[in-house]
Amino acid sequence: MNDMDLLEHTGVVNELLARYGVKFGIYKNNTFKEQLFPFDAIPRIIKKKEFDYLEKGLKQRVVALNLFLKDIYSDKKIVKDNVVPEDFIFASSGYMAECEGVMPVKGIYSHISGIDLVQGKDKNWYILEDNLRVPSGASYPMIARELCRKGSPRTFEKTKIEDNRNYAKLLRRTMDHVNVDGGHTVILTPGRYNAAYFEHSYLAEQTGAHLVNGSELIVENDKLYYVKYNGEKERVGAVYRRISDEYLDPMNFNPESVIGIPHIFDVYKKGNVALINAPGNGVADDKGIYYFVPKMIKYYLGEEPVLNNAPTYLPFYEEDMKYVLENFDKLVLKDVAEAGGYGVVFGNSMTKEQKEKFIALLKSEPRRFIAQEVIDFLDIDILEGNEQVPRKADLRAFVLMADEPLVWKSGLTRFSRNPDSFIVNSSQGGGFKDTWVLSQ
Repeated sequence: MNDMDLLEHTGVVNELLARYGVKFGIYKNNTFKEQLFPFDAIPRIIKKKEFDYLEKGLKQRVVALNLFLKDIYSDKKIVKDNVVPEDFIFASSGYMAECEGVMPVKGIYSHISGIDLVQGKDKNWYILEDNLRVPSGASYPMIARELCRKGSPRTFEKTKIEDNRNYAKLLRRTMDHVNVDGGHTVILTPGRYNAAYFEHSYLAEQTGAHLVNGSELIVENDKLYYVKYNGEKERVGAVYRRISDEYLDPMNFNPESVIGIPHIFDVYKKGNVALINAPGNGVADDKGIYYFVPKMIKYYLGEEPVLNNAPTYLPFYEEDMKYVLENFDKLVLKDVAEAGGYGVVFGNSMTKEQKEKFIALLKSEPRRFIAQEVIDFLDIDILEGNEQVPRKADLRAFVLMADEPLVWKSGLTRFSRNPDSFIVNSSQGGGFKDTWVLSQ
């Protein structure tokens, strides 16, 4: 396609995405607002050899993270052996004491992992973040590719790229692998006012799972049931839950939750239903824990990490605090409990007063923040107006865990529409594009 074809194609696909309700929602100032997630028709292209390398590293990382979660809610050997400080476990907002001693079905904690990477101008890939709670985003490249395929079928006939339509098959395989007693598989949504509601409904349609809310599930005799429209009850064996841990069960977690299912956690503890992903995974999402993932890989697998973290410093350690204070203007600082691009500040963008205030907070709460070197992302082209312009972009890769880790040969490429920004999140105004993995 030439530039004009791409421009026209981008406009057509965005119109169709809007018509189909492919949007995301955000709450701001106590107001819910839905908006289009802007699509750009220029794909990110990853060569087969390069993706094979990414695949190897992603599998290694997710296996280690699953072993970490299993360990941290049981023997805690990694703490006893002084690899991860105890403070970084129990002070994490994602750690759930209620999950101590609870083993999920088949020992799998993170069935669906969203791993965020960036490629530097040095051509090396760096992992920025691990998302093991309820990672979202796979539906956007799925439906965008489908619309692009309809609009320009010859492009996909001539280009040797991996077919991304198998995500639903991989997801179904993952859900079926842990399904208890052959019961129904359901996707649990908090409802249409959730930011990712489109994805919930789309994945339910693609996988053949029931899309349900909390009022349609009930616990009886330590089993979970789906209540049909006519009042009949049918056993549920697996729940792909798209609500946060604290709202999952008002009897075990937040008692004010009106979107969860009373006693579902008790059913889960008895092994009578699989919860995808497992409650308590947030401890491995913590940006402070991220610092230790390379050490986890060596500790649990006896291997060197294939993929590197971005260079990261923990102010929790005196030596790292000293480095952060001395190099403040060169670093990006992140609140370990925040997500979606929130809680991220660049040292060189602060006024003197802001810097002094932030450093005082950093010294008083060193566990709350990490600091990272600013990686100069490799720019990729997007269409803006009638021309191609470079913008910063990341890649969310999806790893699904069944009897083995499976990496989806696609992914969500997000880009910043602001030429001066490194923040690519949809909640911060970013857009997305398809990720083409070459098949040969």
